[in-house]
Amino acid sequence: MFKKILIANRGEIACRVIKTAKKLGIATVAVYSDADRDALHVRMADEAVHIGPAPSSQSYIVIDRIIDAIRKTGADAVHPGYGFLSENAAFAEALEKEGVAFIGPPVGAIQAMGDKITSKKIAAQAGVSTVPGHMGLIEDAEEAVKIAGQIGYPVMIKASAGGGGKGMRIAWNDQEAREGFQSSRNEAKSSFGDDRIFIEKFVTEPRHIEIQVLGDKHGTTLYLGERECSIQRRNQKVIEEAPSPFLDETTRKAMGEQAVALAKAVGYHSAGTVEFIVDGKANKFYFLEMNTRLQVEHPVTELITGIDLVEQMIRVAAGEKLSFGQDNVKLNGWAIESRLYAEDPFRNFLPSIGRLTRYRPPVEGRQADGTVVRNDTGVFEGGEISMYYDPMIAKLCTWAPNRIAAIDAMRGALDDFEVDGIGHNLPFLSAVMGQERFRSGRLTTAYIAEEFPDGFTGVEPEPDAARKLAAIAAVVNLTLQNRAVQISGTIGNHRRVIGRDWVVTLNGEEFPVSVATSEDGTAIRFADGGKATVAGGWLPGQAHTHFTVDGAVMGVKINRAGTGLRLRWRGMDVTAHVRSPRVAELARLMPVKLPPDTSRMLLCPMPGVITSIAVSVGEQVEAGQALATVEAMKMENILRAEKRAVVKRIAAEPGQSLAVDELIIEFE
Repeated sequence: MFKKILIANRGEIACRVIKTAKKLGIATVAVYSDADRDALHVRMADEAVHIGPAPSSQSYIVIDRIIDAIRKTGADAVHPGYGFLSENAAFAEALEKEGVAFIGPPVGAIQAMGDKITSKKIAAQAGVSTVPGHMGLIEDAEEAVKIAGQIGYPVMIKASAGGGGKGMRIAWNDQEAREGFQSSRNEAKSSFGDDRIFIEKFVTEPRHIEIQVLGDKHGTTLYLGERECSIQRRNQKVIEEAPSPFLDETTRKAMGEQAVALAKAVGYHSAGTVEFIVDGKANKFYFLEMNTRLQVEHPVTELITGIDLVEQMIRVAAGEKLSFGQDNVKLNGWAIESRLYAEDPFRNFLPSIGRLTRYRPPVEGRQADGTVVRNDTGVFEGGEISMYYDPMIAKLCTWAPNRIAAIDAMRGALDDFEVDGIGHNLPFLSAVMGQERFRSGRLTTAYIAEEFPDGFTGVEPEPDAARKLAAIAAVVNLTLQNRAVQISGTIGNHRRVIGRDWVVTLNGEEFPVSVATSEDGTAIRFADGGKATVAGGWLPGQAHTHFTVDGAVMGVKINRAGTGLRLRWRGMDVTAHVRSPRVAELARLMPVKLPPDTSRMLLCPMPGVITSIAVSVGEQVEAGQALATVEAMKMENILRAEKRAVVKRIAAEPGQSLAVDELIIEFE
């Protein structure tokens, strides 16, 4: 067994590998860039080596810098995690020359499967069904348009060395094919150092289902069930689960056997994933690609099989045989994974950077109801989210005996998760967990676009729920007022009089109430004659609180929000203010500050780097025309004109770093 493992990665996956290595008694080495000097994975490792500036192209994907770190520390094995150099054959070859074990597949398998064009040819030869497409490389945007037209729109433009949603675009017409080709190439070069592009047919109602494979160096190759990864945005997975609610045992076996056949065709060992696009209408599946690495979503497979995939990767790399066979692989219960991203769903999921002023994940482990909560993360409260890397903050997972119980457990865990300081997608994840379509398992990769065609605007409580939340806000205010009275009485020997009549403002809607306490709880009387009896209380710093409203238990997460309260319940973030009638009247009379007119400006929607300006001063642009491109968190974002206009001034230039709302272009 290895004595010291260097993890050639960062963030939560580096932390994940360190945990298993420590369990096995193996020392660990972290590497870090300037931006990650104080990162969690650096703190967790036994040693840490600085490898360069913040951009990954100058640090994490520079092979020579990783080799230098290996030499400095004497590591005898390297785990690459996912992304960066994990599927880079040249890196695996460099380790081989250095006499250091690569905790991953053989070089030949990386080369064959890492090139998506070659992999499709091998898959077809191995009897695996494949998606129709152009298997040659595309040289420029005009050739991309020509080939896309021959295949027939819609098409998927993909980086040959891509993964994780990087270097991928769906094109429905010539303009999108032209723009998508260039963006895919730029992202591929930035993320993987390889800008080769190919095109294939896009299945219009697809489900994304992948098979986990595991093999040793002694000829044993197994499949460990499947994962449903259909909930995606911009080809980046957001919610995954295992098993899939779509597959029956016959289809699962057929997909698993094809995945194993492909792995054996390239002499594969270690953990890997064979991804399939499943046509939900025709009930057919097609090979998409093979990822010769550990997947981001591997925890859900671990939760339903009880197999530590990182441990198996380490043991296989050390030459051990798998200690179990295909018949020993049993799928137990159901697991869900929600990816917590530093993306603001209320601003079209634009990346958000900054300091985590509050980061409190739910309690991990087996819960009182028998469900399990797991949170894989690489951040901590007070840490910073950088613009240089992927926006994922954490992977929150739940396990339960069945799918609905796992979803409900996830819903509760998401409500328990506290994040402040940056924009994040917790409200969006919670909203999906409550949707009937998701709960019934009717999934496709177009789910988010179909369910939120106008973007995510939040979830508003139904009238009955709103009244209950208003009643809870009134009780919380009463609790805080009583606490203030106790403190006042102790210090100054005088008391403030607590009024009985208040106005609760909930997301702008007013609920005049009268409050009275009794042995049964707090009685709330609404102005329209309605009543509610609330039992429970809350003080600052208290964890998830359960209130009983008219006999119904409501688990509500409460935090201070400026002068008011923020109540989170079932994915809804509700802002509440509790005021006396007089103060509420004054609040209504306060003038509303209107935002400045920015209709003649193109402002940077996120912190990022301008990679290109597509227009010039004096040019007339049309609605939908590309104006500029901003790169943030390893993704390119094309900014388009909202209406016809003439360019008056260009305030930014390629290569310039901009903050949110900095001016890029001004129009006449």
